[in-house]
Formats: sequence, structure tokens, C-alpha cells
Amino acid sequence: MRVVECRDLDKVYGRSQALKNLNFSIEANKITGLIGRNGAGKTTLLKIMAGFQKQTSGEINVFNEQPYNSLLVSSNSILVDDQMAFPIALNLGEVLDAAARFYPNWDAELARRLFDYFSFRDEYRHSELSKGMKSTFNMIVGLASRCTMTMFDEPTTGMDASVRKDFYRALLKEYIAHPRTIIISSHHLEEMEDLLEDILLLKNGEKLLHMPVSDIKEFAIGVQGKTSVLDAWLGDKEVLYRKTIGTEVTYAVIENRYTEKIKQDARKLGFELFPVSSNDVCIYLTSKGRGGIDAVFE
Repeated sequence: MRVVECRDLDKVYGRSQALKNLNFSIEANKITGLIGRNGAGKTTLLKIMAGFQKQTSGEINVFNEQPYNSLLVSSNSILVDDQMAFPIALNLGEVLDAAARFYPNWDAELARRLFDYFSFRDEYRHSELSKGMKSTFNMIVGLASRCTMTMFDEPTTGMDASVRKDFYRALLKEYIAHPRTIIISSHHLEEMEDLLEDILLLKNGEKLLHMPVSDIKEFAIGVQGKTSVLDAWLGDKEVLYRKTIGTEVTYAVIENRYTEKIKQDARKLGFELFPVSSNDVCIYLTSKGRGGIDAVFE
């Protein structure tokens, strides 16, 4: 079952086009990573899926409905981000009570256990919390809501390393116990890669790829050898990243096509092969140049 379907989706703000001709679908009960650099369009896309904003053109369906102003989408989805606003008249304990009345699948016991684990107190006010504590409380609301579609936009902002680990662990345990569609936008792909099933990669509002994490791990391969050898060999290859090491050695990342041929060439020409992580693949694909920051100084 497809929870989200996008066809030719565009979003324009004045003279700026945030999303360009997006086409993709997200299946039910999967954890998808929405990856991209700042300004890639991740937050805009999440807000459109949540029904907070309307697209400029194209079509989007969530639960087979246009999400904008849809009560069905509002009651069965949640967007957790650093812009979450709660009534200032309510303390944290009262916020949890109010959430229980809005979200039909709300798990009050889970919310209270997480609330106590992270040392919150009922009388605290959301507006008085530190940035990291706000993110942690928002995470509690997102997990306890048990919404059919749960979206997290940079959920670990402000959290220290130990709390981030706790969050990912809690998310995985909750997903295993109660599967649902989870979409996570984050700059920390290396931290959550093992959680994800699919990655949707955006650059400048456009989709670069949408595929299982297992496929992205095989998407590229690193090669290293004498510059005089690799200069000629790389001529007809799709080079994602390249740098010179010293004066005689080159390291490059290329698309992993014709794997056996690459292995044969490596043995014949005497260069080495290295795996490339999903995180590095996404970095290289969204980079402005194939040489990274090093190219600025050449």
C-alpha cells in the first residue's frame, strides 16, 4: 500500500522554486530517510505531506487524499520539528493529556515512561526548555502519537550524543512493536543508516535518487592508484568525487557499474578498490563540485 504518492510536484515561493517536478511514492510501514543539504527542499516537502502547505502545481496524495486541509491526514499523521508549538497556557503534563484526546492511537503509558526517563516534570513549560530538551519532548510526542505516518524533521537538533542514541533506539523498538510509515529528515545519516530501509535524496528541490539503503551501499566504489594510470582510466567513467594525494596518487569515487570489469581493470592496472558508505554517496551526489572543498584551493 502506498501512503504517499507525488506526481510532478512543484512548490514556488516568490522567485524561488523549492521543489521541482518531484515524482515518488512511499510504501506503508517503512522507515525512509529524507536526505539533502540545507535548502534542498526537505522541510517544504514534509510540510506539504503533513497538509500544512499546499503545492504550487502537480499532485500529492496521502492516504489517497490531498493532504491540505484534510482532517484524515491531520489525525493520522504528525510532523515533529523544531517549530512545534504548544499552547503556552499548558504545562508539559497537560500537553500530554491534550495530545491523548487528539491522536486516536496515543499511547499514554509510553509517553509517561519516556517523560520520566528523560527527567521531565509536569510543571515545566515547553517555551522554557532548552533547544535540546524541546527536541526530546517533541520526540516523545511523535513516538507516543503512534500516527500511521510519523515524520521527523531534523529530530535530534540540540540533543547531545547520548540522547540521540536513546532516540534512535527508542524509535527502532517502537517501530518493531508497532510498524508504521516513518520519514526522517536528518543531517546525521551516518547515525541512523542502520534504521533506514529507503533513502529519498534531494538536491535543489529535485529528486536525485530513491532506493533501498542496501542498493545505495553498492551504488559507488572508491578507486586509488597512480595518477598517471587513473587519469586515463577514469576518462569515460561517471566520477562522483576526486582528489589528489601527494603528487603521484589519485583517489576517486565512481558509479559502481560493470563491477567485474572494474575488478579486472584493478588487477591489471594495479589500483585498489574501496567500499563507499551511503553517507559518502549522498555527500558526493549533492556536492557542488566533484572535488569537494579541496577543489577550492587548487
